[in-house]
Amino acid sequence: MLTVAALAAGAALALTGCSAGQIAQTADQVPAVNGNESTIGQIALRNLHIVYPAAGAEYTNAKGGKALIALSIINDSPSVSDELTSVTTELGTVKITPASGKSTLELAPQQTVVATNDAAKAGSAGQSAPTTAQAAEGEEVTAPEAKPALIEINDLSKDITPGLTYRLTFNFKQNGTGQVEVPVDAGTAPARVGSAVEAEHGSGH
Repeated sequence: MLTVAALAAGAALALTGCSAGQIAQTADQVPAVNGNESTIGQIALRNLHIVYPAAGAEYTNAKGGKALIALSIINDSPSVSDELTSVTTELGTVKITPASGKSTLELAPQQTVVATNDAAKAGSAGQSAPTTAQAAEGEEVTAPEAKPALIEINDLSKDITPGLTYRLTFNFKQNGTGQVEVPVDAGTAPARVGSAVEAEHGSGH
C-alpha cells in the first residue's frame, strides 16, 4: 500500500512539473475591458470606451495629448429626432466631429450613429461603419444609414490609464443629460508562451 501511494504521488508531481510555465494558449489576448452602456431618455449608448492608443497614433492618452472615444449612439424613439450637443469631462475639452457633410451630430428616429477609431484611421469621419447596434433590451436595431462620427478629448489634464474609468457627461437636445463612467480599452498584447520549465520537458507531456 505504501509503495502504491508513493508511486501515485510521484506521478502527480511529474505532471505538475510539466504543466508549469504554460501561461497562454493564443498568440494575442483580446482587450480585457468591455465598453460601458447607458440609457438617457430614449437614447442608448453602447460599447462606450476610451480607445487604447496604437503605436505611432496621434492619440497618446497622455497628459497634454489627445484621446479618442468610441461608442454607438442609438435613438430608440419612433418619431422624435435628437442631437448630441456636447460631451464634457474633467479630462479635457471634447470635440465632436459629425459624419461627413453634417454640421451637427443628429440622430433621426430609430437611427444609430457610430463614433469609432476606424474613422480616425481613415483621416475622415465619413468612413463606412457597421449598421447595427444593440438596443436596451438586447434587441438588434438596424439603422438605415449608421454613419461614423469622431469624438476626441483634447489637451488632456492627466494621463489616461487602462483599468480605470473616467466620468463623461453626454448632453442631448431632447433627451437631456447623463453621466457615464467610461472604461479604457486595454488594447491587445502578445501572449506569454513557453518558459524554461516548458522547454525542458518538451512536447512529450
